[in-house]
Amino acid sequence: MGVDNYNETEKLLEEQRRRRAEQFRLNIENNRQEPDWDDNDSELNSFSGEDVKEQLERSSKKALKKLKKEEKKAQKSKDKHNRRIFNLIWLVSVVIVGVMTAMFIITGMNDMLAINRKDSGTVQVDIPENPTLETVTAALVHKGIIDEPSYFKLYAKLTKADDDFTQGSYEMRKNMDYEAIVNYLLSSSNRTDTVSVTILEGQNVLEIANTLQEQGALNDREGFLQLLGSDDFDEDFDFLAAITNKTDRYYKLEGYLYPDTYEFYLNEDPKAIIYKFLNNYELKIHEKQEVSGYSKKTTVVKMAEEQKSNYSFDDIMIIASIIQAEAANADDMYVISSVLHNRLESGADMGVGTLGLDSTQFYPYRTAKDVPASEGSNYSSKYETYSHSGLPAGEICSPGMEAILAALNPSSTGYYYFCHDKQGNAYYASTLYEQEANLEYIASYDN
Repeated sequence: MGVDNYNETEKLLEEQRRRRAEQFRLNIENNRQEPDWDDNDSELNSFSGEDVKEQLERSSKKALKKLKKEEKKAQKSKDKHNRRIFNLIWLVSVVIVGVMTAMFIITGMNDMLAINRKDSGTVQVDIPENPTLETVTAALVHKGIIDEPSYFKLYAKLTKADDDFTQGSYEMRKNMDYEAIVNYLLSSSNRTDTVSVTILEGQNVLEIANTLQEQGALNDREGFLQLLGSDDFDEDFDFLAAITNKTDRYYKLEGYLYPDTYEFYLNEDPKAIIYKFLNNYELKIHEKQEVSGYSKKTTVVKMAEEQKSNYSFDDIMIIASIIQAEAANADDMYVISSVLHNRLESGADMGVGTLGLDSTQFYPYRTAKDVPASEGSNYSSKYETYSHSGLPAGEICSPGMEAILAALNPSSTGYYYFCHDKQGNAYYASTLYEQEANLEYIASYDN
């Protein structure tokens, strides 16, 4: 390279450096902050430490605001993601519940309508004592009558049948629908656990209670006896409502438990048992009978009305109960009836002030040995007719129809006394002298 070329190059480089330096100076002057001069104040204003602090605070707030905005954006994105997950889970749950509900409804409806139960055979279903909806359902499931216990319980509750079931044995078809099952179980007439009980003429309420208990028809003896002294049946039966001396009686319903053969359910409700007795009694006294001295059949009630005597219908029943307890046979009943009527109507004139009947002495017990020790050794019945005049306050046993007819139609005699030997032969007398002679004869004969 020549000298001239070198110098020329140096000049160009020098020129470039000068232009750069000038450009740098201009940049500094353009960015320099010119101080403001206050015409009214000679003091120079400048940036202080407070200005720097405020600037830093503004920068920090701006940065914090930006950070919060970013966090909010991130949280919003996260919430959106979680919401999608929740919606997915909720949808799956709804589908599962819907499927399960549909299956429950379908299988329940099939069971309710017995669609899949083709077996028409019968089985015995035993409903336990004091049944609940749970125990009834369990018994039906056990015997294959139903397949869906939850659905059956729901049906029973909706139809308000859940509190109406009673114990018993039922012969049931295996293909019955729910409606048929419930209706079948609610009808006691479908029960098969029955027992035939015969109540004998002359039994009193204590003996009847024992018979019912021994035969399995009654399991609440005390409840049964308590009802027999109550007014619970007066609204249904006029002959009971007419009784006005309940407080003087041992058992208000004594005499009205008509002796007959009955079909009872095992462990039947005491009230239901009593209703069967009373319904039968009412039927019998309104049933037409062949009666001696009457040209055509008549009823006990009509006979009592036609007589227009001083005796109430209940008095007739008391007389009939005594006849039933004292008489040896049907013929004897009519003569003993005459003795009772004679004593009641004219006994005082004949020196006979009371009925004097052994059958009333220990009532409601049969004999002295039947009196409980708790009653004491000197027990005395308020029904006894040796010291009390007139009829006892109530019946002493359940008379049969023959005794009732005898009470209404006594034989026409002049007798005021009667007695029997060990063989049941009857002896009658018009005077005390004749009675003592008869007793002496019986004593010698029996020995």
